[in-house]
Amino acid sequence: MAKLVFGMNLSLDGYVDHEKMQTGPELFRHWTEHVRDLTGSVYGRRMYETMRYWDEDRPEWSAEHREFAAAWRRQPKWVVSRSLTSVGPNATLVGDDLETVIRDLKARLAGELSVSGPHLAQSMTDLGLIDEYRLYFHPAVLGHGKPFFAGPRPPLRLVSTDRVGEDVIRLTYVPA
Repeated sequence: MAKLVFGMNLSLDGYVDHEKMQTGPELFRHWTEHVRDLTGSVYGRRMYETMRYWDEDRPEWSAEHREFAAAWRRQPKWVVSRSLTSVGPNATLVGDDLETVIRDLKARLAGELSVSGPHLAQSMTDLGLIDEYRLYFHPAVLGHGKPFFAGPRPPLRLVSTDRVGEDVIRLTYVPA
């Protein structure tokens, strides 16, 4: 049975913003290894559109960027959206009945499925589908933006803490 994990970079005050928080070399390597090891990813529309950046090689990319892109392209993706009519390579559009689709994926796949996007994660939290939350805290205070938890925070139990790179702390929680 697959485990559904919601994990993202966020500021100390709980906001997600990929443009305002820099990912250093160690954390970038961590994310590349994480993506390489995934069974697949479930994306909300906005996060999927952001990640489509990795669909096409760019001349300015380093070897590390190309390695991440290859790992991202290889993994299966499920994109939850009512407004998109199509998705890119190695992706499946999920328009309706999110709960049935995700429960089926969890039942028939093994390994880890990543959830990307705070609003999607909140919907899955409300349905009791998320097995683990990973909060990657950066030493930044943004003061506004999109919160990591898009709704009421579920009761959680801390299961681990660790440092990733020079200045990021990862807290891992499971539903209590």
